[in-house]
Order: sequence, then C-alpha cells, then structure tokens
Amino acid sequence: MFGRIYTRTGDCGETSLGGGRRVGKDDLRVQVYGTVDELQAALGMARAFIRVPRLHDLVFVIQQELSVACAELASDAEGLKGLKRRLGDAEIARMEADIDALTADYGLPQGFVVPGRAPDSAAAHLARTVCRRAERLVVLLNREMRVHDTLCGYLNRLSDLLFALAWALEVQGVAEDAARRIAEDRR
Repeated sequence: MFGRIYTRTGDCGETSLGGGRRVGKDDLRVQVYGTVDELQAALGMARAFIRVPRLHDLVFVIQQELSVACAELASDAEGLKGLKRRLGDAEIARMEADIDALTADYGLPQGFVVPGRAPDSAAAHLARTVCRRAERLVVLLNREMRVHDTLCGYLNRLSDLLFALAWALEVQGVAEDAARRIAEDRR
C-alpha cells in the first residue's frame, strides 16, 4: 500500500520547517525555498532540451546542489544543526571553473542577448532569471537571519554560470544550424 502525499497540516496556511517550527506559507523563508525549488524545476526543463552531454551533466549537478540549498533554507536553527551537507566554497569554486571553461570554449556575447533562438538556451535564460530572483530573496532573508552568506555567493555565481551556459547553448545551436544548412546545400 502507498502512503498519502497529503497531510492536511498545511490547510490553514502554515507549514513546518526542518527542525519543527511552524511558519506561515507566506513567510519569507518559504518564499525563498519555493523560488529555489522553482529554479530547480526550470533547470529540469533546460536539461530536458540540452543534447550536449557535458552541459546536460553540469545542469544535473546544479539541480542536486539546489536540493541541498532548499534543505538549508527550509530549516530553522535547530534543523540547520542536523543537516548533513551545506553548500560552500568548493561548489562556488567549481562553478567559477565551469564559467571559465564555457567562456573559453564559446566566448561571450558582444551585446545584449535576446533569449529564444532555441528551446535549450531559452530555458537556460529562464532559469537564470529565476536564479536572480532567488538570489534577491536570499539576500533579503540573510539580512534578517545572517546564516546564508554562502548561499548568497552561490546563487550569484550560479546566475553567472547560467548566463554562460545559455550563451554556450546559443553558440552550439548556431553551429548546428550552419552545419545543417551546409549539409542541405550539398544535396
């Protein structure tokens, strides 16, 4: 027999944080981890479109890290003590290396980028904008709590990485389009 997905404990507009404290569903912390959850879903959409294996894998790693971030954001002080993992400087350094590798391989745009050339790059741009919103909310939450300094840096770097990823997908798509046109012209 399967368990139920519903508990009915949130029907009156409250939810429990990791650690047990009850807060309103409109609490800033709930809005923040809800936005990070939205970011993770937006990245899932991008990953579903990405055909380049190393870029696909890069996005999957980020999604796993965002689960860690959600756990941190959804925890009260007691819950934070019990977390097995929190994001830190190692993840930020890895993203910086990823950004450097992407810009070395694909360069940077020379002007403003208008998303929409292809579904993969458009989805990456959408995830980037959700990431920026999540970052703004974490900054606001951190002003109150002073426990999420590293997450502020993580989300800031992640938005940079998502921009580089979106651009890489744009360049990759343009190259694929050009190769397809050349192949068609040869027929």
